[in-house]
Amino acid sequence: MRLLVQPGDGVLPLIKGIAAAKSSVEIVIFRFDQREIEHALATAVTRGVAVHALIAHTNRAGEDGLRRLEMRLLAAGVSVARTADDLARYHGKLMIVDRRDLYLLAFNLTYADIEHSRSFGLITRSRAVVREAALLFEADTKRMTFEPGLERFLVSPINARRQLAGFIKDAKKELLIYDPKVSDPAMSQLLTERAQAGVDVRVIGRMTRKVNGVRVHKLPGMRLHIRTMIRDRNLAFIGSQSLREIELDARREVGLIFRDSKVVGRLRRVFEEDWALCEQPGATREQEESVSTSKIAKKVAKALTKDLPPVAPLLDGAVKELVGEKTEVELNAQEVEEIVKDAVKDAVREAVREVVEEVVEHHEGAAK
Repeated sequence: MRLLVQPGDGVLPLIKGIAAAKSSVEIVIFRFDQREIEHALATAVTRGVAVHALIAHTNRAGEDGLRRLEMRLLAAGVSVARTADDLARYHGKLMIVDRRDLYLLAFNLTYADIEHSRSFGLITRSRAVVREAALLFEADTKRMTFEPGLERFLVSPINARRQLAGFIKDAKKELLIYDPKVSDPAMSQLLTERAQAGVDVRVIGRMTRKVNGVRVHKLPGMRLHIRTMIRDRNLAFIGSQSLREIELDARREVGLIFRDSKVVGRLRRVFEEDWALCEQPGATREQEESVSTSKIAKKVAKALTKDLPPVAPLLDGAVKELVGEKTEVELNAQEVEEIVKDAVKDAVREAVREVVEEVVEHHEGAAK
């Protein structure tokens, strides 16, 4: 078993996995903007690999981006299926290579999740786990009922609540949790009981209600896009489900409970490093300012790119300027337009962050 830590490991392990595929790649997608992975999937098709993508019917950003992705993958020869709409979200994230390697991810295949968020992923060759993941992929692709056969492979809304409740109940000394939002009443009560029993319960993230004995910190300096628990230094959970009612009972989420000593040990070391950052003076204020700046930048970038003029009319002129009148260069205008908009968004976000930070620094200097 191998642990992926983000930011840090990046997309390279996923690209290498796809490049090593000999017969099949099966991938579940909820959010996606990683063109390197898209290119790797398309290249795999040209090698004769059967690539099958299961794409969420929607996400919070809507359906347009997902449908464009479907069309690009179909054009590249990828078999594409869409999840059902019977659940609030199909939020699980996994990839299976040659029915041998399972990549179970807590992060989406997006720049924000991989480069700017604390998150984890697992790569395992456990035959039982890979088989269970393949059965889930087939069931969701064919829109059939999934019947779990492996207790440590957690699937919401089927068995995750029961298994995670048991995971928490059995904590004897220590329970370390990454979770963007702990809000489920039953799970919060279990954490209360463990803390009252003397268990060291710590949460990096947020809890919607205060629980006596449970220490909670926000993570400074980066986004948090991870659902992980480490119990008594010998057992861990990584998945896509938070301890929230909707993610336990109304969405497709996928996770795994495991005992690999090296992976659990590394998870705990990362947690302790992050916890130490959380306890530094001024960490909370720095994090809050960073979040506010990011939100402002995102809104401005979205507003600007929404009204960008079509790129296609400008494309011919740019090509002629670079390579001359006579050229056989073939470009996909829609793809270029999306790349340009992504680049503009990144540039605008960075510019807005700099401006806001300057304003904040000026304000603080005046106040002194």
